[in-house]
Amino acid sequence: MRITNKKTIALLICLVSFALLPGCTNWEEKYKILEVENANLIGRLELAGSEKGQLADRISQDQMTIEELQRQIEERAKTPADATGFGAGYDVAFDPSKGTITVTLPNAILFDSGKATLKRATSRELDHIHSVLRDKYSSKQIDVAGHTDTDPIKKSKWKDNWELSAQRALSVLRYLVKRGIPEDKIQAVGCGQSQPIASNSTSSGKAKNRRVEIVLHLR
Repeated sequence: MRITNKKTIALLICLVSFALLPGCTNWEEKYKILEVENANLIGRLELAGSEKGQLADRISQDQMTIEELQRQIEERAKTPADATGFGAGYDVAFDPSKGTITVTLPNAILFDSGKATLKRATSRELDHIHSVLRDKYSSKQIDVAGHTDTDPIKKSKWKDNWELSAQRALSVLRYLVKRGIPEDKIQAVGCGQSQPIASNSTSSGKAKNRRVEIVLHLR
């Protein structure tokens, strides 16, 4: 009976051992699979981190590009008056081909009809122009050009429009020189009716043609 029990126990041990062997094999395989999956996850995480860093760099570069474009847009949106320092309210034109900045003042704010004496009310505009010339363009040559419309001189003392335009240019020149513009940096030019910027067939066109231009030579 004891021999039978021993045989039975030995048989059971063998059966259990055979039963456990496949289980061990399965766990080893599962462990290896988990190690592979873990390595894959680590690799994917590192790749994601690298891509995240690259994305952050691209975002930073794009932001810099956007800011630069915004700056260029704002710069281009400025009027010539803003960019040259004269500010809003002034008729300013920049001609890069000639290297000139021209500030145009209508005669209506400078002179009474047929006169070449500056109105008192013009001092604010001319003082501002003088301050910009002094602060930003002190070394530049300045032309003060007087212009008229085509209406002939009838009731004033001037011989013709050439003389009237020249005297008006001189009045502006003397005002600026009196306030410190060097005499060797400025000259007056009388253009008469020879350089219209609008049609002289209408009153509004004639008003545009009656003007004084302060021309800065940047070169």
